[in-house]
Amino acid sequence: MAKYLIGALIGGGLGYFVIYRIIGCSTGSCSITANPYLATLFGVIFGVLLTGIIVPTTNPVGPVDNNGTVIEYRKITPQEAKVRMDSGDELIIVDVRTEAEFKSGHIANAILIPNESIGKTRPVLLPDLDAEILVYCRSGNRSAQAAKKLIALGYTKVYDFGGITSWPYEVVK
Repeated sequence: MAKYLIGALIGGGLGYFVIYRIIGCSTGSCSITANPYLATLFGVIFGVLLTGIIVPTTNPVGPVDNNGTVIEYRKITPQEAKVRMDSGDELIIVDVRTEAEFKSGHIANAILIPNESIGKTRPVLLPDLDAEILVYCRSGNRSAQAAKKLIALGYTKVYDFGGITSWPYEVVK
């Protein structure tokens, strides 16, 4: 909001100076009008518009960590996901497909949290915001959507490894 106020003030001053003084509105030869108030108004409008385009936003899109860095989910390969799973580190594997898809076959130790169920509140099955979460679906579409939603809900370590159709390893049926 402050940037628009600054833009309005600067634009108003520039509008008055450029339109009224330099272009010639003070002599009555300006096509806008010879009115200094109208020249200032045009400057204010121009300044606000220009400031909105030129001045970068100071508010990053999405959640930030303690250092002010924007937190984003990471896309990893199925092979990288398998290495993480086999490492023995504590992590949560989340299948975001439907219940029927999950029952037809899923990755071992995965929990089912359908993408459609992830909304404005955190899933009950994911109480720890700092837990390492590996997300997958059928083809990679829903997992990317779910990963974005989880990041927006405050989870900090979300990894999307795409779809189970690209999973070259064993599944539980």
